[in-house]
Amino acid sequence: MKNKIVLIGAGSAVFSLSMIKDICLTPGLAGSCVCMVDINPRRLDAAYNLCTRYARELGVELEITKTTDREIGLVGADFVINTALACNHQRMQDGLRVAESLGYHYGGSLHIMHDEGFWINFYQLRMIEEIYLDTRRIAPDAWYILLANPVVAAITMLGRKYHDPKVVGLCEGPTCVHSIFEQLGFDEKDVSYELAGSNHFIWMTKLNYRGENAFPLLDRWIAENRDNPEKAKGHLCPKVLDMYETFGVLPIGDTHSAGGGSNAWWYHSDREVEKAFREDPAFIWDNYYKACARIVEDIERYASDESIRLTDIYKPEHSHEVIIDLVEALACDVEKKIVVTILNENNLVPGIPLDFNVEIQAMCSKNGVRGIQTDGLPRAVLGHLLADRVGMVEVELAAHEQRDEALLVDLVMMDHQTKSRAQAQALVDGILALEWNGDMREHYRGDGAKRRK
Repeated sequence: MKNKIVLIGAGSAVFSLSMIKDICLTPGLAGSCVCMVDINPRRLDAAYNLCTRYARELGVELEITKTTDREIGLVGADFVINTALACNHQRMQDGLRVAESLGYHYGGSLHIMHDEGFWINFYQLRMIEEIYLDTRRIAPDAWYILLANPVVAAITMLGRKYHDPKVVGLCEGPTCVHSIFEQLGFDEKDVSYELAGSNHFIWMTKLNYRGENAFPLLDRWIAENRDNPEKAKGHLCPKVLDMYETFGVLPIGDTHSAGGGSNAWWYHSDREVEKAFREDPAFIWDNYYKACARIVEDIERYASDESIRLTDIYKPEHSHEVIIDLVEALACDVEKKIVVTILNENNLVPGIPLDFNVEIQAMCSKNGVRGIQTDGLPRAVLGHLLADRVGMVEVELAAHEQRDEALLVDLVMMDHQTKSRAQAQALVDGILALEWNGDMREHYRGDGAKRRK
């Protein structure tokens, strides 16, 4: 059966190319139609050029189309994969500069000094819901697969409003388990584990190797390697090891983000503490922006030069991303265990509200996405999750839905770097005053917005 896979935000050529590569390397999806959708014609053309050439070089038959009209692209869709950004990096940085002028800094500040700044999330949440509603109107039976942040807030919002079993979120963070097992010298076929938490706050609560509890092996590895910067790095860096020894479970992926998200904020309390744990989020973000600019330049160069053999640059090997794994499981009935983000409706992670997002392993097949029950998190970890994830997201969603600026200020007040309500109000004022931010300004201060005395 021919499947139609729609990539929203396909102008991100590297992201699109990795998905095309994985589709090409998945025999069950041969002959699929892939529709690439983006509002930026130049970026879309470059991505389309690269993807069609890549499939042709591998000799794989795919029907790849492109359009800037989302409604046209959604017609006949079986899978809608949303990777889109409603705000570009320039607008993200505009807001960051306002925050920095008021004393905020990278590290431990997910809703301000990170890529989920509240001014970015405002546009993302609106766009994510609009695409969902278009999908249900035009392709009512399609799966809606969300990769665009904020996954935790968006999956919670959509789940509460629409109770749709064909909505699922994915995050690349949990794929770091592969590099962890490699660092530990484990043969992955002999490993089993449990992950529990919410998006960007997920922990390995069980780890077995060859049928035995493997945490003692991790303890031994730490004792032997913690002071060796060549070994204690990446996803087993000093911050991760300290968090593991503090809580007894292993933080995974963005839980310990090198960019310094909202979790483990105390490792970023000052520059000396960061140095002690070899953390430098400002450097990470500066390099990230520079790398993105280089990637865009490379993509445009590759797209315009037909003499370049793309498979020499992007090797035809499966990525560790699980996007196409999920599509294959649902489309081809190949049962797979995949880490997904869904609502906690069946109390899959005890202690997290039932109408809130959880990130866990699930069995995925033609029967859908079925979350695997976990034993939950240690109470101390759950306490941090409720404060730094559930609490903040609840206030953010309430502010967004009620158009209540005072709640938006409350969200800023919950950030560990905020010293006073005056500082929080000044940040909100500065963000809303940005020239391009008229829609958000109207939302919180226009007709219909909630006003406090």
